[in-house]
Amino acid sequence: MATFSAFQNILPDPNNGITSAGAPSTAASDKAAGYKSVSFSSNQKVLKDRTNSGRLLARAKTGHMWKVKISYNPMTREEFEPINNFLLQRRGALNPFFVSLPQYRLSRNTAFTAWSQEGNGNVNKLHVVIETGASALSTGQAGSTSLLLTASDYTVASDETPLPGDLFTIDGTNSNHKKAYQVTRVETHSDYYQVGGSPTRPTTNQIRVHFVPALSKSVVAGDDLIFKDPKLKVVVAGEVQEYALNTDNLYSFSLSLEEVQ
Repeated sequence: MATFSAFQNILPDPNNGITSAGAPSTAASDKAAGYKSVSFSSNQKVLKDRTNSGRLLARAKTGHMWKVKISYNPMTREEFEPINNFLLQRRGALNPFFVSLPQYRLSRNTAFTAWSQEGNGNVNKLHVVIETGASALSTGQAGSTSLLLTASDYTVASDETPLPGDLFTIDGTNSNHKKAYQVTRVETHSDYYQVGGSPTRPTTNQIRVHFVPALSKSVVAGDDLIFKDPKLKVVVAGEVQEYALNTDNLYSFSLSLEEVQ
């Protein structure tokens, strides 16, 4: 007899298996089918208007949302049922879950990936530093689009930095902060933006990361940014879940997901 403390809450895939009892599993026999293709979109609705002189006036209409479309190769019933029943258990949009996207499991920078995974499986993390003073950026508050980050054993000199295009989530004091963010710029001690002494220059073990969308919730000093296999919190888009079975007894299936917070 085996006991477990929580049901699997990650969409089953080759890296996130699930048992018949619904428990997370790393066993080869419990691994689910991988994705045939993934479509990833950024959705930010904007209200815009123009003055008679042609000046553009624009502002965000609603919060930002990532959308994901996943399609699978034709599957046998053994491959299909773990995925289908996991999703049926979520009851559409009633019960959110997490999804791991293969293109964002690891950073684009192999040196940063090695640093973030070293230490016998312990994940090294970048910690938020809240900047203060007249020469600092206003960071840490909801609406910010950059954060100063540091780590005691972090070595920017060896190019151990995330890169634009990397995805991350935040693990901190606010357990409801599940939004995912994508890096757009990375400043270091030797390569940084500054006009008239502002903002402050990152130290040799710091980086300033710019990202989209803006922070949906405030963060505090010491909160961690997770770059190793960041997961999106999602629900199934729409109210109908269906599959097709062909004459070879193979299942065709795809799904659309929407990020939630």
